[in-house]
Amino acid sequence: MDLCVIIKGVSFLLQTGLGTLGNTVVLLTYCNIVYTERKLPPVDMILGHLVFANLMLLLTRCVPQTMTVFGLRDLLNDPGCKVVIYAYRIARALSVCITCMLSVFQAVTLSPAGGPCLSKLKAVLPSLILPTFAALWLLNMAICIAAPFFSIAPRNGTVPAFTLNLGFCHVDFRDYLSYVINGAAVSARDFAFVALMLGSSSYILLLLHRHSLQMKSIRRPQQGGGAETRAAKAVVTLVVLYAVFFGIDNVIWIYMLTVAKVSPVVADMRVFFSSCYAFLSPFFIISSNKKVKAKIMCAADQAQPQMDTQESNDK
Repeated sequence: MDLCVIIKGVSFLLQTGLGTLGNTVVLLTYCNIVYTERKLPPVDMILGHLVFANLMLLLTRCVPQTMTVFGLRDLLNDPGCKVVIYAYRIARALSVCITCMLSVFQAVTLSPAGGPCLSKLKAVLPSLILPTFAALWLLNMAICIAAPFFSIAPRNGTVPAFTLNLGFCHVDFRDYLSYVINGAAVSARDFAFVALMLGSSSYILLLLHRHSLQMKSIRRPQQGGGAETRAAKAVVTLVVLYAVFFGIDNVIWIYMLTVAKVSPVVADMRVFFSSCYAFLSPFFIISSNKKVKAKIMCAADQAQPQMDTQESNDK
């Protein structure tokens, strides 16, 4: 097997395996919190939905991509390709939208009281989370509806022009106009949400800077800040993480829009970098969210005596 193929396969395998494991652990942890405490704070509700979207992204894109890299062929037929590509497009869109939602929610929560309108918005903000989830699902299901019509199983022979060769499926746009319109629509949506999340994150950083100056002026510095400050820093870090990989993803995507036939290597690079956020974000959530980390550590401590007892019985 070619060394390049081995490196690519191992990279996708590690990204898929660790990313799926990390997102599953965080998602199960949130389910456990809901079961034991009967409620979930608003920020954790948004993070839980983000983790679900990222897990869905990895399962619908990276799993078949990894199998294809290792030489498995004819994984999906035409209907299977349509379902998988549609689910992947929705998951990818939800990932950017929910990250944006998280940033805006944190910015509004931290903003100082600025009148009755803002006070009312803060009061009703937690009740708007579930309707916002529903609106984002409906919005992205509508925007991504064209994807299934262009998705087909790979055919023997050469790949037609204006076709995204995903290995396990082809997205055949048939003409340049459809190719560009689809790319422009997806990019416009993503850039709009990324611009909003960067704007709200900049506002969060400004508020944190002002808060830091106030603490210094009254000579009462707080070690590490309060819970809201730690949450705000975590949100900003997630936004920066997304923005970095979003930038790499779109540089490759813009290049792909300028050529008629896209090399499978270029398509693989885009898939890898666009999936890095879904792969890395759960581990950052574990390290930065005290409640999630405590639940995981508690579960690990409870599992260890059972393993020791089992080993003793086996002996």
